[in-house]
This record gives sequence, C-alpha cells and structure tokens, in this order.
Amino acid sequence: MKLEGKCALISGASRNIGKEIALTFARAGADVAVLSLNNPDELEAVAEECRALGRKAIAIRGDVADSGQVSEMVSQSIDTLGKVDVLVSNAGIRPHTPLLEVDDDEWRRVLGVNLDATFFLIRAVLPGMIERGTGSILAMGGKAALTGRPGSAAVTASKHGLLGLIRAVAAEAGPHGIRANLINPGSILVERRNPEWYKSRKHARGSDAHIEGIPLRRQGAVADIAEACLYFASDESAYVTGNNLNVMGGEYIL
Repeated sequence: MKLEGKCALISGASRNIGKEIALTFARAGADVAVLSLNNPDELEAVAEECRALGRKAIAIRGDVADSGQVSEMVSQSIDTLGKVDVLVSNAGIRPHTPLLEVDDDEWRRVLGVNLDATFFLIRAVLPGMIERGTGSILAMGGKAALTGRPGSAAVTASKHGLLGLIRAVAAEAGPHGIRANLINPGSILVERRNPEWYKSRKHARGSDAHIEGIPLRRQGAVADIAEACLYFASDESAYVTGNNLNVMGGEYIL
C-alpha cells in the first residue's frame, strides 16, 4: 500500500473532500487524525470508517484558525499516532462578498481559516518532520489561487497567499527532505451547506452553461481530489515540491 506506515493529519475532514481524503489515505495504509470545528458526529463517523479499514484514527474537534488550539490538536494527534508524516490543510471558507461590504471580522476570519491555519499547522508538524528527515505538506487552493473575480477579495487574497506560503515552505524545508505542494480543486460535486456563499455565481453549478465552461464537460468528484492528494502524500511524487496542481477538468485554461 502506498502509505503503509505513514500517519496523516487532515483538517476540514468531517465531510466532502476532507472525508474522502481521509478514507483514501486509510485505504492506502495510513493512520489518520481528522480535524474539524463543526459537525463532531460526522467527524467521529469518518474516524470510525477509517478504523473499520484496519487503521488507527482519531477525531479531534477544534478551530484551526486558533494557533493555541492547533498546537493542542497536533500534540494530541502525535500522542495517538506517534508522528505526522503527511499534513493536508483542507479546511476553508468561501464567502462571496462585494469588496465594499467585507467588514473587518469577515476579512480576518477568511484569512484566519484559509491562510493562517495552514501556517499554524505547518509550524506545528514541521519539527517532527525535520527530525525524521521526511514529510509531505499539502494545502488546498482552488481557482481563487490562480485568478480573481468580483466578490472574492478575501478568499482570493487568502488563496494566493497559500501559494506563496507553500512555495516558501518548499524552499526552506526541502533540504530536510520535506515537500510542500498546493492542490487547486475546480468545481467539485459536494454537499454545500452555505448557499449564501454562492449567490453571485453567473451560472448555477451543474447547469448546462456551467458545464460548457469545463473542457471535460463534467464537475469533479471528491475522489479526483483525494487521488491527487494521495499522489503528493506518497513516494510517487518524491521529486515534486513547490508545485501547484490544477484538478479542474481544464476549467482554468479558458
């Protein structure tokens, strides 16, 4: 199995992409720590599914935008699993708010969850990775990491910041055998519990007009993102770092 003997920590793992990453890693042989601020019952159910696959798994509830809580969650993960070989910073929020309507609280919360949290998680897991001379760090960007669009100032700033952070980590941690990469999901079929975030979309997700803007003519599946994460988590990408992979069905080229 590709991740036999590895231990992974995945944030935003109670459902959708994060859940599929956890299960994909468990199937590949990894023990996992799954984190989420919300949906504790769903989070524990993900951990239980991983245990049913024969893996160690721990569900930890906390706010990844809080540096103190991140330190505690990472310590708890290491106490249970023994180490963290793979970090997937997946938690994110995507409110679409016109620039002049973004208040201070929303700006800080978006950057806190989307950017600060990745820094806090990396800072917490990096010492152990350096000590062992190996590790893979992944963050989740998106189309907002590549371009800009109306109503997305905070999200776009946070996702562009992620690309810079990942490249800086790749350069600094590379000599220690640690890799860092960014994955940019496109339009993925997931359960969306915050419809207010998407009111400004030009075309409804899944509509004919929306699909026509994707060269592969379909929305992505959560498995498409999880498999990309598996590639970066495994030794198959041993010579890939500082990269950003667009898993978008070609949407980014149009």
